[in-house]
Amino acid sequence: MKKILIANRGEIAVRIIRACQELGLRTVAICSTADRNSLHVKIADESVCIGPAKSADSYLSIPRIMSACEVSGADAIHPGYGFLSESARFAEICERCDVSFIGPSSNQIRLLGDKIQARTLAQKARVPLLPGSSSSVSTIKDALKIAQDIGYPVIIKASAGGGGRGMKIVKDSSSLEPLFYIAQQEAQKFFGNSTVYIEKYCVNPKHVEVQLLSDGSTFLQLGERDCSIQRKNQKLIEESPCPIFTEKLREKIGSYATALAREVGYTSLGTVEFLLDEDMSLYFMEVNTRVQVEHPVTESVTGIDIVKEQIRVALGEKLSVKQSDIKLQGHAIECRINAEDPDTFAPCPGTITYYHEPGGPGVRVDSFLYQGYNVPTYYDSLLAKVICYGKDRTEALSRMKRVLKEFKIEGIKTNIPLHQRILETPEFLSGKASIRFLDQSRPEKKN
Repeated sequence: MKKILIANRGEIAVRIIRACQELGLRTVAICSTADRNSLHVKIADESVCIGPAKSADSYLSIPRIMSACEVSGADAIHPGYGFLSESARFAEICERCDVSFIGPSSNQIRLLGDKIQARTLAQKARVPLLPGSSSSVSTIKDALKIAQDIGYPVIIKASAGGGGRGMKIVKDSSSLEPLFYIAQQEAQKFFGNSTVYIEKYCVNPKHVEVQLLSDGSTFLQLGERDCSIQRKNQKLIEESPCPIFTEKLREKIGSYATALAREVGYTSLGTVEFLLDEDMSLYFMEVNTRVQVEHPVTESVTGIDIVKEQIRVALGEKLSVKQSDIKLQGHAIECRINAEDPDTFAPCPGTITYYHEPGGPGVRVDSFLYQGYNVPTYYDSLLAKVICYGKDRTEALSRMKRVLKEFKIEGIKTNIPLHQRILETPEFLSGKASIRFLDQSRPEKKN
């Protein structure tokens, strides 16, 4: 492997390009016409424009990406996150074309991407599951029977879903039928697969995930991340370690994650996600077979560049670390900075008229912005990630408060004021906030 094409855009494309360059590998950026002036295009060794702004005609077009790979002579593809990063078909086409896909095998992506199959694998690995259907649910008669058996409230989920789509909470039997059909319709619309299943609904859980790293023979867990600060199932703030975890719980969740990885012979980078109920019970949720947006907090507390490790594994190398090397030290918090109104959450694309990144000890900013850059309307609103590290949570939090004041992005609105309000709330400060926190109560704006 000598040249890697990055099949993505924005901050993650910049992050991957920098890792490749430090490993001495040449990089190829792809872009749509809307991204010709994006930072990832400017810093890559080469770039190929693959189509118009619409994602379906550019970043989601496998034929165009493979053509760019052939034209540039790239012998590997890194998919980043989002877009085609969890497409088993894309990984399979790379395998057939003798192009290294920097991620797990197409078979592993297919197995773990189907949430019903993932539940079955988790059960085999003795990972705790929420009560629910053991297979797909296709009729309302079956749905009513399962819901009655496990007890309301329940949640209907798309087997191929994610991001809250194809997901419906059912509080009683009278509302199950209409919500069941809506969930099926949404699953078909967004994922091309109407298959759904049913689980017991956790009312106020925390969302905690474990970072996996494997070369196929060594299976490492790099500690947990608390991702409970979310809005409509979209994460906003992540931190590591989880502020309410005990060492016993940390060992338990890590052992569950590695047991599942061994069950499928997992190779590459991945994340096993769990719900932590109010009684401190853990339940398997899903596996993400790619690099996560929030990976920098794990890098901060472990000192491991996990993107480089992922690339080295794809090169056929063994992991450079073992489980005994991994010690969580200090605390890290990440805030996702989005181009959106902090009060209405409306998207706010436009031109950056002034840009100043914060700095100082323990501060990291992953971004693709620069002064004069025009934020396009076509893609995800994520602009930057601010990561603050400290010797403990108190120091990391005080740094983040300073950094958010120092970070200046003018010309568009961002959600920085929302982050500042969240960091002052008792729920966040206690570390006990659940995934319902932002949906149930919006932090007050100070006059």
